[in-house]
Amino acid sequence: MTTPEDCATMSDLRDLIDRIDKDIVGLLALRQDCIDRAAVLKVSEGLPARIPSRVEDVVSRVRKAAVAQGADPDLTEALWRQMIEWSISREEVALGQSTKGIT
Repeated sequence: MTTPEDCATMSDLRDLIDRIDKDIVGLLALRQDCIDRAAVLKVSEGLPARIPSRVEDVVSRVRKAAVAQGADPDLTEALWRQMIEWSISREEVALGQSTKGIT
């Protein structure tokens, strides 16, 4: 895998960032598919969209992963909390628990 230190020019670095961004988008799409599946499974298991203990478990896990991988844990938590709220809103719509649309 190419590292930032392997990049000799800004063009090389931008190419690396573009590849990383594409990978991140692919992972976000996969996570979105998982959220859609979670909504289906939550119906069959009688679970609500929002499970506060699960939210905090996910946030704790990603903060630890951020620290372990050298990422800013506060930024990581902020991003994940936003993504989690979007995911819960998506599930609420699918579960008929919300009258809001997904943005």
